[in-house]
Amino acid sequence: LAQRWCPSSLQVISFPVVQLHLNRTAMRASQKDFENAMNQVKLLKKDPGNEAKLKLYALYKQATEGPCNMPKPGVFDLINKAKWDAWNALGSLPKETARQNYVDLVSSLSSSLESSSQVEPGTDRKPTGYETLMVTSEDGITKIMLNRPTKKNALSVEMYHEIMHALKAAGKDDSAIITVLTGNGDYYSSGNDLTNFTDIPPGGVEEKAKNSAILLREFVGCFIDFPKPLIAMVNGPAVGISVTLLGLFDAVYASDRATFHTPFSHLGQSPEGCSSYTFPKIMSPAKAIEMLVFGKKLTAGEACAQGLVTEVFPDSTFQKEVWTRLKAFAKLPPNAMRISKEIIRNREKEKLHAVNAEECSVLQGRWLSDECMNAVVNFLSRKSKL
Repeated sequence: LAQRWCPSSLQVISFPVVQLHLNRTAMRASQKDFENAMNQVKLLKKDPGNEAKLKLYALYKQATEGPCNMPKPGVFDLINKAKWDAWNALGSLPKETARQNYVDLVSSLSSSLESSSQVEPGTDRKPTGYETLMVTSEDGITKIMLNRPTKKNALSVEMYHEIMHALKAAGKDDSAIITVLTGNGDYYSSGNDLTNFTDIPPGGVEEKAKNSAILLREFVGCFIDFPKPLIAMVNGPAVGISVTLLGLFDAVYASDRATFHTPFSHLGQSPEGCSSYTFPKIMSPAKAIEMLVFGKKLTAGEACAQGLVTEVFPDSTFQKEVWTRLKAFAKLPPNAMRISKEIIRNREKEKLHAVNAEECSVLQGRWLSDECMNAVVNFLSRKSKL
């Protein structure tokens, strides 16, 4: 329910202790005020963030049920544990005070979100249809920019779906000759957002693992089947799946400040993105083992020397030099480029889809392993303390 906030949308496991008591004890909200506030929450146009949603959940429970009366969830039930912690932190706060604090919090959220949504004239607006990407098309080039810079462009479930949608649209757009994937901010992408693991469906972790494997298989399949020249502009550090997918691109241009890291073993996981097949072919089996099994991080120069990157540019001139080159590519005959790519890639499509299916099946098992669960919990616990 919207007024209870935090069911499946909560994506972190713990928060710093926050002051939930707003100390407006001189006032007492009526039940009607409380109900109006619950309805107002449903009308918020922007997500107020996990911390605010935890506060709303805790105050709602305290106002309607009193002090926390539920047993503490297990360590792997990350979402419910965070909700329990927030509610339990209210202690013996009276229901009336919790009700007033809930009303005050909703009022402050409504005011702050409304003011933040006011866009000054002349400022760039996010293209409609995408929340985690900026997708533009100009001069025959579709640019798909990962747009979660504050999260180092970590791939959320929403971003997976939006990238697939953007790729399918670009593949059908007759005005787009080539497609470019890049990142906004300092990072190209920090890989999978590990808080994806905290959104557990009613069927439990087994259902989560199955759904994630299906999503990953479809996602990687979009790169395998993309019909036009696909180019990666790696503007900064790349981690995990943002690295392994590079074997499916037609060209990879990198800033000299980019790095390439695949720490799968550290997280109790295994390679994806067809890298178990493409990396040994691109570099060598031994070099691929160094990256995919031992987690060796490569510099841009090392990645280029091993064939993973096409060319490296100084960061100061990276954007200018690469875009000059891309605009020249976009003037080439489009059908000739598409047909040439098809001849080069088609022989391996069946093999790549088979590898993708196998990797996703193996990962489904890894996600259910104690090694993976413990590694993810430890990672998120460390992250929450930063």
